[in-house]
Amino acid sequence: MIPTEFVSRIAILGSGAWGTALALVAADAGHDVLMWAREDLVVREINQHHANPYLANVTLPDRITATTSMDACADCPVIVVAIPTQFIRPTLGPNIDILNGAILVDVSKGIEQGTHLRVSEILDDLGAKPSAYVVLSGPSHAEEVGRRIPTTVVAASSDARAADLVQDIFNTDVFRVYTSGDVVGVEICGAMKNVIAIAAGMIDGLGMGDNTKAALVTRGLAEIARFGCAMGAEKATFYGLAGLGDLVVTCDSKHSRNRFVGEQLGRGRALEEVLGNMSAVAEGVPTTKAVMEIASERAIELPISTKVYQIMFEGLDPRTALYELMTRPVRCE
Repeated sequence: MIPTEFVSRIAILGSGAWGTALALVAADAGHDVLMWAREDLVVREINQHHANPYLANVTLPDRITATTSMDACADCPVIVVAIPTQFIRPTLGPNIDILNGAILVDVSKGIEQGTHLRVSEILDDLGAKPSAYVVLSGPSHAEEVGRRIPTTVVAASSDARAADLVQDIFNTDVFRVYTSGDVVGVEICGAMKNVIAIAAGMIDGLGMGDNTKAALVTRGLAEIARFGCAMGAEKATFYGLAGLGDLVVTCDSKHSRNRFVGEQLGRGRALEEVLGNMSAVAEGVPTTKAVMEIASERAIELPISTKVYQIMFEGLDPRTALYELMTRPVRCE
């Protein structure tokens, strides 16, 4: 394993808000960062003006540079994947060899439609051969990380040395990194919290109160844990930063894209209209489809996720969905 002091440069594949925020964290920790971006405009803004339109009002240090050449990232010992989950296969498939031998850090959150694969499984399916795989997740809105507001996350890997290395790379006085060995659990948390966040947004859009939101978050967490444990995760993970922490912040923040989608649906707007007016990706929408297909195959009971799916894709009225959830047969918690 490469000692932290010998990590000369970190590559970040993806130039959205989260990838940019992590580039800032790594630069603050003393590392040079090369960002890959699809758009020439973004590369020019980063290289010439030390700014990225996807993370407004943040000045990027000189340590951060950008390129449209993915091959330029191939010699970086640590590569961060910050590409939306549904775009990983078409984006990295033709360039998968650049990941070989690198320590791969996944910060994407979701489950692939059709294949039902988590990000680690997508990369494995594409033939990636990294030296180690680490998933970095937790309650960490890019807008706040970019303003250097204190944040804590978790780095999970089956290779404890790799988790420790990523912890050292990204840990600063305002960005604290814990470690874990539960890759499956942390990936499931990052994917499913977006589904529950859509439901939380619907609660807001319907004009409900704190009682309703608290019930939704609590029972949503139980649903995520039930799903994750069925997939082989460790139950304790769901009550830590990747689970409870990320769920709370995503369900209640003005920065949450998925909560925003749910809020608009709760106000009566159509899903196609909401998504058509968004520049960022709401990972919870395609993930909801994948989660419900898996739940159907494995007979996993997911009442909240089921209603989210029915509202988005089957035209169920949100108020009817809430009534149906509230009038389910009573049971022991």
